[in-house]
Amino acid sequence: MTDVLEPQQSSRETPVVGAPGILLYSRLRKSPYFWKSREHGVAMYSVYNHTYHPRHYGDPIGEYHALLTGVTLWDVGVERQLEISGPQAFDFTNYLVPRDLHRCAVGQCKYVFMTAPDGGIINDPVLLRLEDNRFWLSLADSDAGLWAMGLAHAGGWDVTVREVDVAPVQVQGPLAKPVMTDLFGSDVLDIPYYGMRRYTLDGIDVVVSRTGYSAEIGYEIYLFEATRNAGALWDRIWEAGRPHGMRAIGPCHIRRIEGGMLAYGCDITLDTNPLEVGYDYHWMVDLDQEADFVGKQALARIRSEGVSRQIAGVEMDGPRLGSFNDGSMIEPFAVESDGVEVGRVTSACWSPRLDRNIGLAMLPVPLTGIGTELKVVTPQGVRRAVVVPKPFVDPTKATPKG
Repeated sequence: MTDVLEPQQSSRETPVVGAPGILLYSRLRKSPYFWKSREHGVAMYSVYNHTYHPRHYGDPIGEYHALLTGVTLWDVGVERQLEISGPQAFDFTNYLVPRDLHRCAVGQCKYVFMTAPDGGIINDPVLLRLEDNRFWLSLADSDAGLWAMGLAHAGGWDVTVREVDVAPVQVQGPLAKPVMTDLFGSDVLDIPYYGMRRYTLDGIDVVVSRTGYSAEIGYEIYLFEATRNAGALWDRIWEAGRPHGMRAIGPCHIRRIEGGMLAYGCDITLDTNPLEVGYDYHWMVDLDQEADFVGKQALARIRSEGVSRQIAGVEMDGPRLGSFNDGSMIEPFAVESDGVEVGRVTSACWSPRLDRNIGLAMLPVPLTGIGTELKVVTPQGVRRAVVVPKPFVDPTKATPKG
C-alpha cells in the first residue's frame, strides 16, 4: 500500500507521498524474465538500462539470509549484452578498457572499467571472451553501448558492435553448486572463478560463467535467444533449485556493500576515475601496458599527480539504516568534518551479521585514514562515523572463490 505522510509534514497543502509507485507500461523495456520473476512476487522495481529491474520481493533482510545460507535466483536481464565482433574486435575492445586483454584467454571473464578520455568511468561491465575476436560486455547501468558504437564508427574500426538477444540470470549462494550440478552435470564444478563454458540444456544454448554480484559462491547463466527461451530456462532452473530451497531475490545490496562492491550510478559515475575507487581496485588499470586505451594519458597523469579523494569504508552509529534496495537511501549522505561538508556516503545499509551501519564514502584522501572520525548527515539526523577497512567482511574474497 502506498504510504502518505501526514499533511502537516509538507509545506504545501497536497500531502507528500512517501513511497510513490512506479508506472508499469509499454515504454520501458522488460527483462526477458519479467513475467517469470513477477510470478514470484516482485515488490519493488527500479529502472536500469531503461529496463524494469526487480529490486526485492518484499523481505530484503530475509533475502539477505537466504543468500548467505541457501541458494537464490536473480532476474538480471537488465544486464544488456553488448557484443563486439569482427577482424579488429580484440584490438578495439582492448582500446575500450584499461585492463590488458592480452591476459584474457578465450573462455575467461574479466571485471573491467570502460573509461572516457578524461579517465572518468563510463561503465563497469563483466567482459566475456567467447572467441579470439568475439567479446560480450555485460553492461551496468549506463548507455555504454552507444559510446562503443560511436567510438567504433568514428575510428573506422573493422568491428560489429550490437546488442544481442542474450540475457543472464544469477544463481548465487552456498548451495549454488548442487543446483548447477543437477542442471549441467558435475563438470560445471570445473569452471574456475571468472571462467566460463558453453552448455545445451534441454535444447537451449547457454553460457555458464563462475561470476556474480553477490560476493558469495555463484554462477551466471547467459541465455541465447533469450526472448524466446526465457520462460523455459527460468522454470527449468526453478525446478532444479526447489529441492535445495531456492528463493527468488533481487541483487542483495547489503551483501555487496559488506563486500565493498561498487554500484554504477551510486559509488562510481562518469565523474569518478578508477584511481579514486580505492586500493582494492587498482589492479583494474594497466597503465604500463604497451597498447593505448581510451583515458590512458589522463590516468597516467592522475597517477603521477596523485588523487585528491578516494572511496573508503565507514561505520555509522545511530538507529539501523535500511537495506539500500528498499528505497531508504534516496540521496547520498553528506559527510562533514569540523563542521564543513567534505564528501558523501554513496551506499549505506545496516549489516545484520555485523549489527552495524556500514557504507562506502567518497572522501578527501587525508580523511581516509583508518580511525578518522567524521559526521554523516542522514534523513534521521547527524551520526558519528569512523573510517574502517573495506571490504567489511571476507577481504580476500575467499568465499566466492570457494
